[in-house]
Amino acid sequence: MRSAGVMPQRREQDRADAKARVLLEAAGAVFAEKGFAGATGKEICARAEVNAAAVNYYFGGIDGLYAAVLQDAHDRLLSYQAVSDAVAGQSDPESKLRALIGLIVRTLTGPASSSWMMRVLGREFLSPSPAMEALRRRELPRKAKIIRSIVSGVMGLPEDHPAVARGCITVMAPCIMLLVADRRALKLAFPQLGLGAEDADAIVQHMVRHAIAGLTAVSRSLRE
Repeated sequence: MRSAGVMPQRREQDRADAKARVLLEAAGAVFAEKGFAGATGKEICARAEVNAAAVNYYFGGIDGLYAAVLQDAHDRLLSYQAVSDAVAGQSDPESKLRALIGLIVRTLTGPASSSWMMRVLGREFLSPSPAMEALRRRELPRKAKIIRSIVSGVMGLPEDHPAVARGCITVMAPCIMLLVADRRALKLAFPQLGLGAEDADAIVQHMVRHAIAGLTAVSRSLRE
């Protein structure tokens, strides 16, 4: 009898999860278009074709929904697990750096480049909300640890060396540029610059060479 009752409960949970997913997708699109301040629960529910009370029911209010949208965008684009998996199979620091930059570039030049996820996170990088600050506190230290270890290995310096911290900034700055920059403005300024999926390999190769050359030069100068 207990097992017979489990199936209806599971189906009900599946339906609830599906509705929450539809609501989250609609919210992501609205937040990308209008930002958090310009979005309303009423508009989001209308777009998702769900009851107007759904935002409160599934997410406890629009603040909770926005936090869930940010977390979902982060997880679908560049989660800690994705970063960790990308470098795990590499044997040396330069290969790890290549794998890390490759993951980021291919993600940000692929189909996701036109998604609501990119636009929502791009807005947040430039003008962080409290929800973004909370996400950063959860996720940034773990990712920074991976990046710091890679840069330390390339430079042959201890992870706590100030030059390693500066090196992490110079490695990640072009990656952040791909996320937040106005691509139409970049194409206007540099018409030959390719930023599509077909250009990913060339971008990765350029960024890796540039990063390794710079990190190596800085490390060498510190030893002279």
